[in-house]
Amino acid sequence: MRTKLNNGREYELEAEYGLPEKLPEGEKVIWQGSPNVWRTAKDIFYIRPVIAYFMFLVFFRIYDGITLEHSIKVIMISTAWMVALSVVCIGLLGALAYFTATSAVYTITNRRIVMRIGMALTLSFNLPYKEIISADFKAQKDGFGNIPLKVTESTKIGYLHLWPHVRPMQFNHPEPMLRNIANVQEVATLLTQAWSAENQIAVNQVVAKTSIIQPDRTRQGVNVGLTNDLSLT
Repeated sequence: MRTKLNNGREYELEAEYGLPEKLPEGEKVIWQGSPNVWRTAKDIFYIRPVIAYFMFLVFFRIYDGITLEHSIKVIMISTAWMVALSVVCIGLLGALAYFTATSAVYTITNRRIVMRIGMALTLSFNLPYKEIISADFKAQKDGFGNIPLKVTESTKIGYLHLWPHVRPMQFNHPEPMLRNIANVQEVATLLTQAWSAENQIAVNQVVAKTSIIQPDRTRQGVNVGLTNDLSLT
């Protein structure tokens, strides 16, 4: 499954969309996607509490004006200023979420995962399957979810370089994460198959070592990686 190709002016010099260079012979893209904009705004930038906060300020401004017996004109002007400030702040936060999501492209090939991230400064991270120890996923009811990737100790990537495309709170050994992607279970299956083929391990061997954690109906974690007896290195 491959999503839309969008070679906009900002990325017109890319050899292939989302990739720093053309893929070598024998390598092919099997999936490509970006984070969902609304979920990026909601889960990373917490836009819903911000909206609730500014709504409270607007209603408080109205309540305060009525309590102090201000004229309707004064209340309207005061409220209008607060509404304008709220729209600007929420709009800026929404724009930040939009550009964070749309500037990121996750690519899964038959040999590696490539993450192109960054708005002002674009970075590309190549993660060969030989360097990926395990990959989990957590799916929500609507099919969206995250896929964090545990990489070998020798793979040094800074937490701040990856943020927000990184598993939260994993500072000592950051885990790159495909965030807020649609049909996460399908993507996890494709990743399992590609990883197994590249490492010459049968899919049923991976499935046999899969641990499914399901504390509730909205959360599901599946380990598609390796145990100590099946090291990649």
